[in-house]
Amino acid sequence: MAQADQAQHFDVLIVGAGISGIGSAYHLQDQCPGKTYAVLERMHTFGGTWETHKYPGVRSDSDLYTFGYRFKPWTDAPIASAQAILDYMGEVIEENGIGQHIRYGHTITGCSWSSADNLWTVTARTEDGQSHVFTATLLWMCQGYYDHETPYIPPEWQAKNLDAYKGRFVHAQLWDPNIDYEGKRIVVIGSGATAATVVPAFAQKAAHVTVVQRSPTYFFCHPNQNELADRLREIGVDEPTVHRIVRMQVMHDQAVMDKRCVEEPDVVVEELRALVRAYVGEDFQFEPHFTPKYRPWQQRLAFCPDADLFQLAAQGKVTMVTDTIDHFTETGLVVSSGEAVDGDIIVACTGFNLKVLGDIPFEVDGQKINWGDTVTYRGMMFTGVPNMLWVFGYFRASWTLRVDMLGDFVCRLLHHMDERGARKVEVKLRPEDKDMEILPWIETENFNPNYLIRDLDKLPKRGDNEVWRHNQNYWAEKDAIPAIDLDGPEFWYDNQPAAAEVLEAAE
Repeated sequence: MAQADQAQHFDVLIVGAGISGIGSAYHLQDQCPGKTYAVLERMHTFGGTWETHKYPGVRSDSDLYTFGYRFKPWTDAPIASAQAILDYMGEVIEENGIGQHIRYGHTITGCSWSSADNLWTVTARTEDGQSHVFTATLLWMCQGYYDHETPYIPPEWQAKNLDAYKGRFVHAQLWDPNIDYEGKRIVVIGSGATAATVVPAFAQKAAHVTVVQRSPTYFFCHPNQNELADRLREIGVDEPTVHRIVRMQVMHDQAVMDKRCVEEPDVVVEELRALVRAYVGEDFQFEPHFTPKYRPWQQRLAFCPDADLFQLAAQGKVTMVTDTIDHFTETGLVVSSGEAVDGDIIVACTGFNLKVLGDIPFEVDGQKINWGDTVTYRGMMFTGVPNMLWVFGYFRASWTLRVDMLGDFVCRLLHHMDERGARKVEVKLRPEDKDMEILPWIETENFNPNYLIRDLDKLPKRGDNEVWRHNQNYWAEKDAIPAIDLDGPEFWYDNQPAAAEVLEAAE
C-alpha cells in the first residue's frame, strides 16, 4: 500500500478528544503502557460537547460522581457547568501527559481496513488543506453520536412559514455567547434537558420567557448537593474514598429508580411531584404543562436543581404553552389552539441529528460499510468490521460509566491478542444465532427519544439476546462485560474462531 508507506503508524488510534476519548486514552496508557497511540480531534481543543455548546447555563444533567471518571475524584457540586467539566478534563490531560498524543484540527475523511495488511488506514485533512495518513492496528471510536454542526430543526417548520419571523431565530446548539438577550422576550421551543437548562438562565436577564412544548418532560428536583459526600468530607474522609463511596451510592440509587420506573411508574410519578411541591407548594398545578404522556425513563429523566424551572413557572416569570405549532408570524408563532406567542428571540431546543460513527466513510477490503447492515456486539463491536470498537454510553446512567468499562475491555482484548499472537479480531454470529431475529438498535417501548427514533435505520441492528444488543443496563453490564470470554464462540482471531467447537460445527 503506497499510502501506508508514508503513513504514521500507531497501535491504536482514538477518534475524538471529548469525555469518551480522553477517558479511553487514560485507560490505554495506564493498562497497556507498551502500546503507541494518537488521538485525532476535529476541533482545536478538547472537550467535545462541553466545548461546542455555548448556550446560557450549559451544565451536565448527570451527577459528576458518576459522569466523572472512575480514576479521577470529583470534588465540586454534583451537577456541574460546562466550564467545570472542561477544567476537570484538562486536569486529566495535564496530570497524565495525554496532551502530547492529541492531534488537534484533524478532520477524518475516511477509514479503510485491509485484511491483507491487517491494518486500518485513516485519512485526515487539516485546515491548511493538507491530507495526512495514519495506520493503526485498532480503531477506538469515541467521537460521540450526533452532528455538532447541524442541529435538528423540524423540517415541517418551513411549511409553517418559519421564514416569516423577523426576530432572531437560533438553535440552542448553535448559540452565540455574544447575543444580548437582556430585557428581551424569549420564546424557547422544546421541553427536554436543554430547555430546562436555558430557561432559568434566560430568566435572570430577559424581560420574559415563554416555553412552547409539544409534550412535557419528567424532572427530578433536588438541591445541587450530595449529602453523603458532604458528610464524608466533614468527618475527614479523603477525596478518592469520597468519590468511590458516593459513586457507589449514586449507582445504587439509579438502579433502584430504573427498576421502579418499570414496576411502579405511577408511584414514581407521585414521588417526583412531591419533590416539586416541596419547592413550590401543594397547590402547584401539574396539568397540563408538567404531565408527560409516557412513563418515567422511557425518555431521559432530567435533573432540575432546586426545581428552578418550576419555581419560575409558579412565580409567573416563565409561561408554559403546551401545544403544537400551527405557523410562524413576523413577531413569533401561533399554536394550534390559536394562541399567539410573540418574542424578540426564538430559541429552538429541538434536539440533534444522529451521526453514526461521525458519518465517516468506512470500508472493509474495498467494500463500503452500511452500519444498518451490521449486527452489534453488546453495542461496541459490529459484525464484519474487524479491529474496531465504538464507545456508546448509557442514557439511564452516566455516559462515562461505559467509557471506564469499555476502557478495561479494550485493554484486556489487546493483551489477549498479544498472548495469542493475533493481529485481527472480529465478532461473528454463533451457530446458535443462525435463527436469531434481527431487530432495530433499541427497543422503542423501553427507551424512545425522538433523535433515535428518527434515524434508527442508520444504526446497527441488534439480536434478540444480550450478546447482540446494547441493553442500556449498566447494572447488568458491570458484571457481564468484565466476565466476557474472549475465546468465546463469537470471537474470531486472524480469520479463525477462538472456540474449537465453532470450527468443528462449521466443518
